[in-house]
Amino acid sequence: MSDKKYLIGIDYGTLSGRAIVVDAATGEQLGTHVTEYPHGVMDRTLTAGDDQPLPPEFALQNPADYIKVLRESVPAAVKASGVDPADIVGIGVDATSATVFFTDEDGVPLCEKPGFENNVHAYVKLWKHHGAQDQATRLVKVAEAGREWWLGRYGGVLSSELLLPKVLEVFEMAPEVYEEAAVVCNLLDWLTWRLTGTLTQSAGDSGYKRMLQDGTYPSHEYLEAVKPGFGTVFEDKMSAPVLPLGAKVGGLTKEMAELTGLPEGIAVASGNIDAHVVVAGANAVRPGQLTAILGTSSCYVLNGEEYRDCPGVFGIVDGGAVDGYWGFEGGQTAVGDIFAWFVDTCVPVEYKEEAASRGVSVHDLLVEKSKDQEIGEHGLVALDWHNGNRSILADARLSGLIVGQTLTTRPEDMYRALLEATAFGCRVIIDNFVEHGIKVDEIVAAGGLLKNAYYMQMLADITRRPISVSAAEQTGALGSAVFAAVAAGVYPDVFAAADAMSSVEKHAYEPNLEASARYDEVYEIYKELHDFFGRYNGVSPMHRLKDIRARVFRDKDAEQ
Repeated sequence: MSDKKYLIGIDYGTLSGRAIVVDAATGEQLGTHVTEYPHGVMDRTLTAGDDQPLPPEFALQNPADYIKVLRESVPAAVKASGVDPADIVGIGVDATSATVFFTDEDGVPLCEKPGFENNVHAYVKLWKHHGAQDQATRLVKVAEAGREWWLGRYGGVLSSELLLPKVLEVFEMAPEVYEEAAVVCNLLDWLTWRLTGTLTQSAGDSGYKRMLQDGTYPSHEYLEAVKPGFGTVFEDKMSAPVLPLGAKVGGLTKEMAELTGLPEGIAVASGNIDAHVVVAGANAVRPGQLTAILGTSSCYVLNGEEYRDCPGVFGIVDGGAVDGYWGFEGGQTAVGDIFAWFVDTCVPVEYKEEAASRGVSVHDLLVEKSKDQEIGEHGLVALDWHNGNRSILADARLSGLIVGQTLTTRPEDMYRALLEATAFGCRVIIDNFVEHGIKVDEIVAAGGLLKNAYYMQMLADITRRPISVSAAEQTGALGSAVFAAVAAGVYPDVFAAADAMSSVEKHAYEPNLEASARYDEVYEIYKELHDFFGRYNGVSPMHRLKDIRARVFRDKDAEQ
């Protein structure tokens, strides 16, 4: 044991979890390890159960995959770091949200209990599970009719990705699961529960995903109006204490100490949302700094000194990202996912063979083939809604689109149009913030897309904002370690911890204003399509297509 102090940051993403060991004094990442989830995302069949086909818009996970991260990645990261485990003083955890559990009183997920192993509603509902869109729509309609004051804190809309629609879905579609569940919680709270033996609810997650505003949940009367019998859901299933970000939940249990190889009793910080924790990891904790987490999906978090109404945001929460500021959130449900889909399904074999022969990725090949085009040369504009829209429309039933294709359109043209579309989607979110009095001076970026310099420059040009980038290899996990440092008493608050432990390359990308002006012309067309399909007067054609697909699935299921 030495005088130095170290921290563990654990980041649970959509497809994998990673653990890092961090020097508490400097933020240096000394060891890391990533564990892929064996079951990944179950969106076609229940691979953790009986392989039954899943309904459209379902996205489930197996809780055993999360424990595998603790068992494998934590000791591997410690070993790689060379740090004496006795010098580790705290753990911070972040996770995708709302990723929803139904458990017994001891925290055992119902999908692990006899009789529920093949019940699709007993499994973890991943953040991008969109099966509860009908419930989300009804929750909004009843809130509008009753003039529920808190609806404005969510931009006047509620995404199907939030916790309450998912719980209502189970209440209506699988009452046996709802009745059996003693606790409903999000992944980040389930993890701290497992690590400490104490069930709590994180303030940030509660505000953004559980609709806790000014210390209260939606009323019993409102919930009963939504569905009789649903009025006591918070009292019955979600009554644990709410802890602020950076608070200590408890000490690491003996069982978890043995599983991870860490000292028993070390501090475990209140859990955080995977995107929000990057605010601390990238030291973007002050107003005007838009934290952009650019990966499979994208999330944008912005701190403000005062509350502002902002329609179309994903949430507005006091102390939602850091204590002392209002946290504003927007996001895109698919970014990197769209590029991966295109490469997997739309690229001719000869492109893949060329990439393989040159030893480059297909993504790099497509960038190379498209990057010298003049802006607008491909004649295309796309809508980045391949997994629905999170902000500013909050509509999971919207879908992707490419306009302008001809018989001369090439794969690289479509790929570049999709890159541009995701940047246009980001600009819509930024413009919406600014229009409602919330300043955005710069973007502070983290995530896998930082590796694509071409895309990053495009994003700066389209948004007309300088982009600073996190120097940390694992910014999310580092952010969790920052909060762990506060929980362990190493620093008095997150501002001091972030200043000491974070490293950022200031304005790594500056907007090229000539390019910005040319992108503006294409952006105008994007906005026309955005408003036509997203704010359709009546039932959108995209909605009708989803309805037809759902009907076909129901008919096939009935025939089996």
